[in-house]
Amino acid sequence: SYANAWFTEDEVSKSVSALAGMLNEADLDKWFDNIEVASSPKTVGLILAGNIPLVGFHDVMCVLATGNIALIKLSSSDDKLLPFLLKQLCEFEPKLSEHIIYAERLKDFDAVIATGSNNTSRYFEYYFGTVPNIIRKNRNSVAIITGEESEEEIALLGHDILDYFGMGCRSISKIFIPKNYDIKFFFEPLEKYKDIINHFKYNNNYDYNKSIYLVNLQAHYDNGFILLKEDEGFSSPLAVLYYETYENLEDVAAKLTAQQDQIQCIVSKSSLGTLPVSAFGESQHPKLWDYADNVNTIEFLNQLN
Repeated sequence: SYANAWFTEDEVSKSVSALAGMLNEADLDKWFDNIEVASSPKTVGLILAGNIPLVGFHDVMCVLATGNIALIKLSSSDDKLLPFLLKQLCEFEPKLSEHIIYAERLKDFDAVIATGSNNTSRYFEYYFGTVPNIIRKNRNSVAIITGEESEEEIALLGHDILDYFGMGCRSISKIFIPKNYDIKFFFEPLEKYKDIINHFKYNNNYDYNKSIYLVNLQAHYDNGFILLKEDEGFSSPLAVLYYETYENLEDVAAKLTAQQDQIQCIVSKSSLGTLPVSAFGESQHPKLWDYADNVNTIEFLNQLN
């Protein structure tokens, strides 16, 4: 059995292959051009999330790449994979082991990068406000559908929605659809993902949310493994995708611009003014320089010295 029931073999292998794609030689060369290695290493406390496998790897890598010391507080949800991966790294480069420390409680640090929820962020700000910090809160990702997408594109969007059971901050939790859009054009290409419902924890969430909508007579669409509900919010429950209808893309762009602090990633084939957009199927494959919350971790670490 798995230490974390959400981290199935499939999900872990998706995460590892996304990391392998991120760490290609050309991108690494380009990324390292902006990195200054610390002359006197600082200790950077890392409070890592555990919502998807190896989600904390990028922060650890940024700290190590800048020559600093990673003081790591692992998430109890992801406390096996990351130490295993870092152990492999240290076999390639034994010196790195001097720069990796695991701790249950953070103390004696020069800076902190903490990833959590809107609730924990208040606690983090209280505890870590006196040192340079990056404190991350809840964020969600959205997709814009115009009605001109091919079946292949919607099928790719299925990865953005359902990979990691929709638990990543880069997982699509809401779609914007044109008024009078026929939902069957969205549901049909997603059929290839129907086996997700066989995962007992996902199934429990699906059943629970479905029963609430039925009891409360709340309108929703249901394809047997994902519920689609109209909602102004961004943060949908597990196994639920929110949707909102629009008349023109400018309105959507304006809404997303105004609420940028809640958005991690936007998937769209149309450009949305100055907002950065990802292609269908790409939200879970960030580049090295796609920093969480749009805060450049490397710049932050460079400034410590």
